[in-house]
Amino acid sequence: MKFTKIECWSEEFRLSEPYTIAYETVSSFENIFLRTETDKGLVAVGCAAPDKTLTGETADIVLEKFRSVIEPYLRNCDPFRYVWILESLRESLKECPSTMAMVDMMLYDLLAKVTAIPLYKLLGGFRESIPTSITIGIMPLKETIEKAVELVKNGFQIIKVKGGMNVAEDVERILKLRETLGEHVSLRFDANQGYTVSDAIKFISSTKKAAIELFEQPTPKNNFEWLGIVTKKTEVTVMADESLMNLKDAFRITRNDLTDMINIKLMKVGGITEALHINSAAKAAGIEAMVGCMDECELGISAGLHFALARPNIIYADLDGHIGIIGDPTAGTILIKEGIIYPNHQPGLGF
Repeated sequence: MKFTKIECWSEEFRLSEPYTIAYETVSSFENIFLRTETDKGLVAVGCAAPDKTLTGETADIVLEKFRSVIEPYLRNCDPFRYVWILESLRESLKECPSTMAMVDMMLYDLLAKVTAIPLYKLLGGFRESIPTSITIGIMPLKETIEKAVELVKNGFQIIKVKGGMNVAEDVERILKLRETLGEHVSLRFDANQGYTVSDAIKFISSTKKAAIELFEQPTPKNNFEWLGIVTKKTEVTVMADESLMNLKDAFRITRNDLTDMINIKLMKVGGITEALHINSAAKAAGIEAMVGCMDECELGISAGLHFALARPNIIYADLDGHIGIIGDPTAGTILIKEGIIYPNHQPGLGF
């Protein structure tokens, strides 16, 4: 089998509701799409979600790498040798993880379509669905409560709250959310690197009665010492996100007990192949994982979902990056019902 057509383009998406986190406000974003056709009539797709802050990429960088590296290389390769392809591209794309993820995603989509089964089954098929959290950005207390009540009415039972800019306000929002929503709704909190160690400990001690489920990336991503101190000094499960960008980070974090869990995002680690290695490192260390996402269309979310469904060590999902996109061309690739996310059971990634 060989590729007969390879194309790549960018699409900008607006959000119906902009959101704010500790270091930025987002109202729109770009995803890059990769589409290939083979001489056997199969179409395979992938996408990239570049983020200058997190992945170090822009849409222009992804498109340039496609033209100069990816397109010429794919034209001459055997797509079934997907590990060889990815390793061959790795040096040229070493600073472009979402670009790597785009190619990786397309190759897995093709493999599953050849076998005519959904990708999660090809990867192992441990489960068929998983609950997902849904995120509330940083907003005033009254709006936070109103938004949470609306989300719970729509079936979501796991609310993830962004913070990290003001400890006192974060504490007030969490306590009020617990009071309003009751005990049956799970609460997770993401400081997005906004806290010092003392901030993090103050937040946890002040919200103890709210019983939050996860405390995500409390401290700056490169300060592994602070992350470890917070993990050791708090009883709540601490999860590393921005601190984990690759397999080396995963090994360092898990080997030294610097976190209780890890958040694996395909776009920041370079795709499913690398994510599988990272998850194995976590499993070897006795640490469980969550699959997260960035600002991604449903196609990108689908890749994260199929990965999450394939492995028992992945116990949580935060796959809501597509919600609120206006005009997503990949809509219908995944399904959400009562806060549980499902694949559409079509071959490959379902698109």
